[in-house]
Amino acid sequence: MGAKLLSRLALMARPRRAEVLPAALDRHRIYTLPTRFGMFLAALLSTMLLGALNYNNNPALLLGFLLAAAAQLSLHVTHLSLSGVRLRSARAAPVHAGDAIVLELCLDATRSRSRTGLVLESGTARTVFALTTAEQIEVALMLPTTTRGWLRPGRIKLSTTQPFGLARSWAWFWPDASVLVYPALEAHAPPLPLHNGPGARARVRAQGEEPHHLRDYRSGDPPRQVAWKPSARIGKLLVREYQEYNDRELVLDWNVLQQLPIEARISRLARWVVEADRIGARYALVLPAQRLGPSQGHAHRHACLQALALLPHG
Repeated sequence: MGAKLLSRLALMARPRRAEVLPAALDRHRIYTLPTRFGMFLAALLSTMLLGALNYNNNPALLLGFLLAAAAQLSLHVTHLSLSGVRLRSARAAPVHAGDAIVLELCLDATRSRSRTGLVLESGTARTVFALTTAEQIEVALMLPTTTRGWLRPGRIKLSTTQPFGLARSWAWFWPDASVLVYPALEAHAPPLPLHNGPGARARVRAQGEEPHHLRDYRSGDPPRQVAWKPSARIGKLLVREYQEYNDRELVLDWNVLQQLPIEARISRLARWVVEADRIGARYALVLPAQRLGPSQGHAHRHACLQALALLPHG
């Protein structure tokens, strides 16, 4: 019940919708409450002051009021540690579904004040950093990914308990940003379809039997490519890596994989795109409503993986 109440209260906190960056924190967006240690100190000071009043002990009264004033001042310092912090940008390089995505947040401050013990949180991801005077820094959050497509980071919490841990101040950023998640790669995909149709030819050249020229055996690899001696040394099948020199571009065709479910088809094509890019081949990707390429290079690889990531689910 308490967790549900806290989640509802969080949704009522500012901002109440995604915001365009840069976004700065002001007094309307910062919330401050005492910590458990702060509440314990308040109870202790209250007992101390009541005892001093009861026994008319002026030194104890003076000490109690001095400690209470310091505690009250620490609430303002904790609040000011967040005031003026600004989120300038949020970006991330695409990863494949199942891998953690590194969300890079660029922060600075509109007021010249050194701030330590700042904590950024998003779900289970958490990182601690400091923001010094007139400094712009990059802070990374590791966010889990489960499905392909656009991932919205959602609300990001910034908090601190500095300087004495008596109070906790927190605020929310809600960047209007999306990061791309590529499809998951099929773990044991068959080799690239080097022979795509009539007249297609491919010439291959082995790279050798050094460790970096070998890879794990996959279902469908021909026995003649197995490196038997290295396999015997480590106790698992290894296959010689080959470079492909194609007289004609590869065609990675969606329609050829009709026997597979949609998500399995997408994972296999994603694996083939990565493999074709790794060996430097020219390739085309044929999807139900579009054809990309033939081409090669990082930009073509990204375009193909993005097209696969944004295909409708189901």
